[in-house]
Amino acid sequence: MTELPEVLVIEPRLFKDDRGTFIEAWKQSTYTPHGAGGPFVQDNVSHSVRGTLRGLHFQEPRAQGKLVWAVAGAVFDVAVDVRRGSPTFGRWAGIELSADNHRQMWIPPGFAHGFCVLTESADCMYACSDYYAPDCEYAIAWNDPDVGIPWPVKEPMLSAKDARAPRLRDAPVLPSFRG
Repeated sequence: MTELPEVLVIEPRLFKDDRGTFIEAWKQSTYTPHGAGGPFVQDNVSHSVRGTLRGLHFQEPRAQGKLVWAVAGAVFDVAVDVRRGSPTFGRWAGIELSADNHRQMWIPPGFAHGFCVLTESADCMYACSDYYAPDCEYAIAWNDPDVGIPWPVKEPMLSAKDARAPRLRDAPVLPSFRG
């Protein structure tokens, strides 16, 4: 669990021997009772270089839940509650995900997601609960002072979309909290 009760940190069971390691990256019977994920309809993989910051992204409608993990390198992964009316609106949770610590983060629908790369490069996988819908995609500013995320990178490499994303209070569309 994180500072946000719906955002979960999952430490999958690691099986290790002389040949290497094995992890069950997703097992419905284990994850779902704890509120994490599924069914998943789309898997994404991103490759990014040191200093890249992707996010903070969300979809509305067609909100996506995301199960995220780093399969190579390390990232600082963040979820922000952007649901109007939520008791945790505007609050964030973040952890390091790496190929070494094997942690996963569950970001529920209604939360914005982003990460920055801490190593020379990083490969992240995301299992998504809904399809990518470009007409439903929005972003909020990575450096919104009202959210106050202490990113471990001061001058990140951003996409043009992320560089011009509005502050949370100025977002044109936000999901609603449904209690």
